Amino acid sequence: MISKAIPLQKIKSDFITSKGVELFIYRLDLNHPTISGNKLYKLKYNLEEAKKLRKKTLLTLGGAFSNHIAATAAAGMEEGYNTIGIIRGEESAELNPILKFSKECGMQLHFVSRALYQNKEELEKYIFSKFSETNYYFIPEGGSNELGIKGCTEITSDIPVDFDFVCCPCGTGATITGLTLSLKEHQRAIGFQVLKGENYIKNEVEKWLYHFKSEEKNWTINEAFHFGGYAKIKPELLNFILEFEKENAIPLDYIYTGKMLFGIIELIKQGQFKGGDKIVAIHTGGIQGNKGF
Repeated sequence: MISKAIPLQKIKSDFITSKGVELFIYRLDLNHPTISGNKLYKLKYNLEEAKKLRKKTLLTLGGAFSNHIAATAAAGMEEGYNTIGIIRGEESAELNPILKFSKECGMQLHFVSRALYQNKEELEKYIFSKFSETNYYFIPEGGSNELGIKGCTEITSDIPVDFDFVCCPCGTGATITGLTLSLKEHQRAIGFQVLKGENYIKNEVEKWLYHFKSEEKNWTINEAFHFGGYAKIKPELLNFILEFEKENAIPLDYIYTGKMLFGIIELIKQGQFKGGDKIVAIHTGGIQGNKGF
């Protein structure tokens, strides 16, 4: 997969300047035409492994608004793989922009009930029984496995400022884990959980850090800005996104990056950062879903 150079854009705001902090957006949404954002990093080593194992099909799963589903479909088309997406929930009469894009990339979409999707053991049996004859490589929800996290450790390597805080939206915990494992001693990571579930991302990160034999404490998860749950939106959030885009010419999505930026601005207002702090917010892509506004 070919990636583009990633710009770091400083947010120019009298309000932010008055607080004595600097806020930058690391534009991962521009790193690839179709496999943009953190997904490029999550898929990098998974695709290498699929090639090594001589697999012909990528099989993954996610919700109807999953950026990972779209990225996997695009990566499969670019790299010559067949792709299968197991989608949580009933099929709608009209596909949303993300699923429509995935289907246009050649992905086979298979919809399963939410009850089955949430029962990991039964879902595993279903996948095995339905696709046992398929030579597939399995990528978990959100690309969140050891290889996905390995890829995410590389996100910070080219950030051209010595930041104090790096922030990202969190749906599975893989990206924040990778960022945490990559930080220097004086740096901290803040993850903004985009779904309901007390301590859900926190527990996932702790599990992965244990797996990597890491005792890092340089991270926190903020659960205050999910706006009601995954893919949920409120007028306050939408108004913020539209105003932010107008002032900074940076497109945001309302599922991930919009919620994170809203949260960062609120924390700055609350004085959670001290004068001189440099904050880098990771734009994780996902803007193909903006057509659904």
